[in-house]
Order: sequence, then C-alpha cells, then structure tokens
Amino acid sequence: MKTWTCRTCGYEYTGEAPPKECPQCSASSREFVEKGTREKLSYDGGKFDVLIVNASNHSAHGSRIIADLAEKALTQRGIAFRSFNLNEHHIEHCWCCYSMRNSACTYPCRNQHDDMPAFHEMLISSRAVIVVSPINWNGMSARLKDFLDRLTCIQNRCPLKKKSFTIGKVLGILVNGHEDGGVKTAMDIFVYFQQMGYILAPFGFTYRTHGAEHDTRADEEFFGSDERLRRDVDGVVNNVVETMRLETESEISDRVIPVCE
Repeated sequence: MKTWTCRTCGYEYTGEAPPKECPQCSASSREFVEKGTREKLSYDGGKFDVLIVNASNHSAHGSRIIADLAEKALTQRGIAFRSFNLNEHHIEHCWCCYSMRNSACTYPCRNQHDDMPAFHEMLISSRAVIVVSPINWNGMSARLKDFLDRLTCIQNRCPLKKKSFTIGKVLGILVNGHEDGGVKTAMDIFVYFQQMGYILAPFGFTYRTHGAEHDTRADEEFFGSDERLRRDVDGVVNNVVETMRLETESEISDRVIPVCE
C-alpha cells in the first residue's frame, strides 16, 4: 500500500492508487503524488530565456492546458524555457521585513528555508516571464500572491539605490477562469512586475472564461478544445518573444529612472 498526498489541500490517502477525487477538496486524482521527502528546489545555473509560472491550485486543470500551449509555442520558436507549477513547491508567506524598515528587506531574501530563493535566481537569469493564473474570486490565486510578495527583496533594490536585476525584462500574462475577473486579475499581476521594471509585451496578456451558465466540471473540456484560446496564447507568446528579441534589458536598463514604492 502507498500513501498519496493531495497537492492542493494536503489530504493523505492510503491505497495502491490515488482516489478519483480528493474527499477533502474535490481535486482530481491528477493532483495526488506519492508521499515522500520533498527536495528543496535549486537552480543549476543553466541558461534559458523564459520562465513559465503556473499559479493554479489545480495544476492539472485549465491552467495546465494554457501552460502546455505556451510551452508548445516556445518550443516551435526555438526558445529555451523552464516551466513550474507553484502547487508542487514550498513557498512560505513573505516575512514583510520591509514593514520594519526599508533596509531590512534585502537580496538574497532572508528566508532561505523554502523554494523561493531558487525562483529568485531563475527570475533574474531569465529574459522574460510568462505567468499563468486562474481567476479566484475576481483575482489571482493565494499561491501566486505569496509568490509575488516574495519578489519584494528584488524590487526593493531600487529604493535602496542598488542596481536593479530586472529592468527591461519582458512579461506575458495568461489568465483563465470560470466567470468574470480576467482583466482585473491580469492587471493585478502586472502591477507587481511593473514595479520591478518589467515591460508588458504589446498585446501581452489574454484571458478566457467559460461562463457562469456552465458547470465548472465542463471547463477543462472547453479550454482543451477552444481554438480561440490556442490562437490567443500563441499570440501572446509570440509578442513576448519578439519584444525579448529587441534586447530591451540591455538597451534601457541603464537609461531608466526607477520610480517605485
């Protein structure tokens, strides 16, 4: 017998195979992984261009379809990338050192106990980031909020009059959900990266919703067969790549005046 853990809620199940549905949170069997020792994420220093961050609590659901489409589009264009599901990684709440005093928020982050330091390194090493987010009650997921909060140590280098690591990097945003909130979710995400000097690619975000008149169980089939979604994701990825090829990071990083909180 094996012990399986739901990545969404932490429920543990014992059996030869995971249950079809989590009895605690209703996540599908695809969210279960065999229980074992979690290895801390590390960055090997390998070069790549685009970091894809899937911020859904259900990594195998609609956001996974969109992340797969983005990966396919990058592969077709010969762009090196790395893709991660946040629900597979351990990211703690921000300690909010900044709230005690400005200089207390430093890079490297004071919290070196979880996977976020590796994400910091990869974010700095990459030339662009594509964020894939569900709509949770007209906003981003709590997992993504924690991830973005933990970028404060990078953003805070500008207020501390230190060289920024991220001015001129490129951003793309892909949002999906059952009901309303697509534009708000995308703009909430953009605000964080704008404060770090990222450039949103022209036509750099898209969102797709299924609609309140449908049962949420039909969302995955809808997103999986929707040609408009495929076209729009390919368009955003193309725009991120073309903007990245303008070498904006090297062209403007020394010419931009940081204006951030």
